Amino acid sequence: MAYQWSWRSFDDVSTDGVSTYLHNMFAGAGWSVLTALLGASLALAIGVAVGLMRVSERPLYRTLGAIYVEIFRDIPLLVQMFLWYFVFPELIPHRAGAWLKSLEYGPFYTTVVSLGLYTAARVAEQTRSAIASLPKGQMMASQALGLTRGDAYRKVVLPQAFRMMLPPLTSEMVNLMKNTSVGMTIGLLELTARARDMQESAFRVFEAFSAATLGYVAINLMIIGAFRYLERRPRLKLKNRTTPSAKEALS
Repeated sequence: MAYQWSWRSFDDVSTDGVSTYLHNMFAGAGWSVLTALLGASLALAIGVAVGLMRVSERPLYRTLGAIYVEIFRDIPLLVQMFLWYFVFPELIPHRAGAWLKSLEYGPFYTTVVSLGLYTAARVAEQTRSAIASLPKGQMMASQALGLTRGDAYRKVVLPQAFRMMLPPLTSEMVNLMKNTSVGMTIGLLELTARARDMQESAFRVFEAFSAATLGYVAINLMIIGAFRYLERRPRLKLKNRTTPSAKEALS
């Protein structure tokens, strides 16, 4: 018996008795985008910091950075999410654990933190590789012109490293967006969870997951487009710009 497609099923009222399935799909997409945005912000902040630790002159910082990367990169995201959501509240003091478990948007917060920490390990390695690929004279010339090591990183090294990171960072952000679907396993009502709800209640598996597929493709195309725009902007000329880069940073 052939399957009878019915896109009109999106106009049916969902199991909550109020919203339509179409409304729920858009709501799920909104939660996916918000989760990805916050997770990406956390991943970039922590990842760049850990990446700088990985290239630090201090052995302690390099060791701590390496430990972070190996721990969060080697453990599957799903396992990390379960650890943060189910195990961590049981390990901390009872009152704090009870407060965490009572949070209204607990699955959302847990998904953001898990995605951020997991992706940060990968961003850290991209940061380390980008900095290591820059000419060694960049830092020496910057310090010779009076910049502190921190200012040299902030004004000379990191801007160039970030531009070199854009291609791999594009793929990382696309993967992060797709990984928001793992939040479904702890109760986050994101796009995949909404599609699954429609499949189980309305028995419209093809329509539900076709819509979810189109949603992910559309969102990720926008992410790719945004990073392509950044890549098309005038590139920094790394060759023969060791001293001029530092001079521009002082101006």
